Order: sequence, then C-alpha cells, then structure tokens
Amino acid sequence: MFYKNNGKLMANITTAMIKEIRERTGISIMECKKALVESKGDIELAIDKMRKLGKVKAAKKAGRVATEGIILNKITPDIKYGVLIEINCETDFVAKNVAFKAFCDEVINVATEERIMNIENIQTKFEKKRTELIVKFGENINIRRIGILEGDILVSYLHNNTHIGVIVSATNADIVSATDVTTKKLVMKHVAMHIAAIKPEYIKVEDIPSKMVYNENKIQLDIVRNLGCKSQEMTQKIVEGRMRKFFEEICLNDQLFVMDQSKTVGKLLCEYGIKINKFIRFEVGEGIQKRILF
Repeated sequence: MFYKNNGKLMANITTAMIKEIRERTGISIMECKKALVESKGDIELAIDKMRKLGKVKAAKKAGRVATEGIILNKITPDIKYGVLIEINCETDFVAKNVAFKAFCDEVINVATEERIMNIENIQTKFEKKRTELIVKFGENINIRRIGILEGDILVSYLHNNTHIGVIVSATNADIVSATDVTTKKLVMKHVAMHIAAIKPEYIKVEDIPSKMVYNENKIQLDIVRNLGCKSQEMTQKIVEGRMRKFFEEICLNDQLFVMDQSKTVGKLLCEYGIKINKFIRFEVGEGIQKRILF
C-alpha cells in the first residue's frame, strides 16, 4: 500500500510496522517511523540502516535498567516558575561524569526556558544527544520525569547535591517588602529541607483522598478491637489517636518541624504568613524495579 506525499509515492507505514521495529531494536517511535519512511516500508532494510548508524547498539543498552543518575532543579529569576528533572544512568561513575552533567544541565535549561511541561516532548527533543551518550558511555541514559511548579514564591533544594530534589510553591503569600520576601524564602528553604528528609505525601489532612482515610480508619478500628478493647468510647479514643499519628506521618503541616521539634510545620508556616500550595519531591531511582542477578 502506498500514498502520495508531494507527488511522490510513499509506503503506507502502519502502527504495527513501527511497533515491530521498536520491539526488535528498542529505538524511539519517531526514529522507527523515520527509518521506515526512508526504506519505503521495508522493515529489514530499515533495521539494517539503523544498525549502520550505530543506533541499534545504543538501543540494546537502552533496554537496561538505569537506577543511578541525578536530580536537577531550576527556578526562573522572578521565582514564580520552577522545574525539577530526574535523569538516570546505570552507574555512579557516569552520574559524576562532566559530559553527562553537561547533558543534564542542557536538558533542564531548555525545559525551563521553553516552558516544556511534557516529559515526552523533552525526551524527543534530546533523543539524538541521549543516544550519542549511550554509545559514548556504554550504558543506558534516560530522561525519566519532569515536575513543574508555579506560584508567588518558589524555592528549591537539592540534598547531597543531586540525590534528592525538592521544589516548594507558596501561593497568596502576603509579601510586604523585599526583606519579607527574603525571610519567606529562607523559611520555605528550611521547609524544603524538611520535605527532603521526612518525605511527606500531602500538605494537609484535607488533601488526603477520602477513600484512603476511610480505609485507614477501618484498619485501625479492627486493630484496636483485636486487642480486646470492649469499651466503645475507649476504642474510639484509641482509634482517633492512631489516626492522628497516621496524619502526622504523611501530612506536611502535621509533622514536627525537623529543625525545631517544639512546633509543627503548619505552625511554623502560620508564624510567617506562608501558605504552601504544592511541593514536588524527586529521589534518584525511586520506584524503579532493580534487577536481581543470580
């Protein structure tokens, strides 16, 4: 099957054909489609061409698990727009390499300057350079995820330079002077450090999905009943105490501030008139299934 493009007969490239090449080579969808068009729909010829260009060799390495890497953050000069990116490799050796770091810096700079919010878009934009790095280092390189935040005041923090990254956004902040901005930024920086260390999942109790709260309450109720508590009033009090502990573990505002255990993060923010709108926390390799070798 063929179709016309600018008067020329072109092969009808199907999704199945692209999928077959991608499964056999591991190369990106756009590269597979391009190779098929150039080879007029001949799958074997397309693969041969990509092999000659060294792309298949890189693609085989791209199938390996990359759990090392770095987190990068960048906030615009007006402190109202921030980007957090995780880029992975296979070894700590490559993560510390100058060329790898230069690639990572270019990725986050472009993502910030061009306001690229979609991970697929940034991956496509840097696919050629990523492939070149894979060939250079002999291991997989992956632009894994991107996080974007906007707000009246943004701050960021990197723990251990590159291992854990946090961006915090404050909305409706009551800013009265340049000094006030500086103070709020410092407090927010400390809160970002707290988030890096304690790893909360939500800002306040109201943010927790109602289903999660319901399920946890049911679990705690069953636990208390299994302990043999027969008083309904006592059971309820114990469950309430356990639920408070649950909220403290996952809610930022309910956690004791890591730098001052005499107050919660919520109380600290209230003292400085700061309302946290959202935060993003990335940790290198979290959630990636590591391979176990026998």
